[in-house]
Amino acid sequence: MSTGEQPMDHVRRKAESTGKAEPSDLEKNVTERSTWIRLIFMIVYSFLFAIALTVALAVVVIQFFCVLITGSRNDQLKVLGHSLAIYAFEIGDFMTFNNDKMPFPFEGAWPRELPVSVPEAAEDEEEVY
Repeated sequence: MSTGEQPMDHVRRKAESTGKAEPSDLEKNVTERSTWIRLIFMIVYSFLFAIALTVALAVVVIQFFCVLITGSRNDQLKVLGHSLAIYAFEIGDFMTFNNDKMPFPFEGAWPRELPVSVPEAAEDEEEVY
């Protein structure tokens, strides 16, 4: 190395044609528009998640009193509770970057069944705990 040359390992290289510095990976990631749009949707989904959990808690309390008073489960509440649980799962899956498909109301329909099949023996149980 001659006396006029300095080590260049910490300095960004300039693009040959434009004379501007090449953006680093961090700069590319920070300026990626789709990531910022996803953040906005994640904020919206965090509110929807909180609402879904509040409604699910209400379903839990009402279902408990239905079983306490009548001795049997309310089928409509059971279906609503099940779909709320699936919806909360879909939101969590989207927010943790495990799935790029946005849940209801932006892309998907309201969930009706689990993505993985549930054994039928567990669904047919009549015993109430």
